Amino acid sequence: MSPDHHEHTIAVPAICAGVGLHTGQRVRLSVRPASAGMGIVFVRTDVCDRDNRVPARADLVTQTRLGTVITNAAGVSVSTIEHLMAALSALGVDNALIELDGPEVPIMDGSAQPFVQLLDQAGFRRQAQPQQVIEILKPVVVVEGDKRAAFYPAERFEMHFEIDFPSAVIGHQEIEIVVTEDTFRTELAAARTFGFVEGVEALRAAGLARGGSMDNAIVIDGDRVLNVEGLRFADEFVRHKALDAIGDLYVLGMPILGRFEGIRAGHGLNNAAVRALLSQPDAYRIVTRAPVLQQVG
Repeated sequence: MSPDHHEHTIAVPAICAGVGLHTGQRVRLSVRPASAGMGIVFVRTDVCDRDNRVPARADLVTQTRLGTVITNAAGVSVSTIEHLMAALSALGVDNALIELDGPEVPIMDGSAQPFVQLLDQAGFRRQAQPQQVIEILKPVVVVEGDKRAAFYPAERFEMHFEIDFPSAVIGHQEIEIVVTEDTFRTELAAARTFGFVEGVEALRAAGLARGGSMDNAIVIDGDRVLNVEGLRFADEFVRHKALDAIGDLYVLGMPILGRFEGIRAGHGLNNAAVRALLSQPDAYRIVTRAPVLQQVG
């Protein structure tokens, strides 16, 4: 979808189904068009006794352990939103209703690629309202031990991400990328989430990873990847972390004009950086983009 500085929604509804990575529960999800200015709003169709609408907003992020969870004032939550949010962000969808009949977005194959395909199936519709972006005006840095997440001014949406794991399969990886729809589609969307065999039992005892399998994650045992098909990219792990960050940052509700750097950061630190940015009104400004006029003749 070529940018023209208008807001966009999808053209027609599109539906998918799958299991939740952590709940293991089968979920049906539909993406539907939404009015201009609405943003991304999740709707829990299985909840009928209270407010079941959960806007994807930074202040509603309530949990970030191995995924991003948003919760409304009525206590209704939606978890593992980051892969779908990344696809919505990168493909320029400003407004959408996401209906699902369970508490967790389906993990699909562990990447954002199925959601890219879902949105392509739905198509895109330009809306009359001019698009707003959040422009970074000065550095905002959050540090936790040897981990760091930061925003810096830039003339486009750039991202630098680094990870370090003791497993020889991963080791040190880093990626530098200008985030556009094209680069997301070709360089990031297909990168899958990953986990370690030795941590699975502890996660399941904690009520997590109940739907995890080699169908929806890269599984590492020591210094080996157990998936028969291997990796989709030599540095698939850091690419997936960048994908996660794009989704986590989209709770800002608009595209970013600036640079984000994550050093060993995860969902928690990504959200901490978003909250730190929003707490400093002099560090950013909201810019309304001038629509591109169509030439006639």
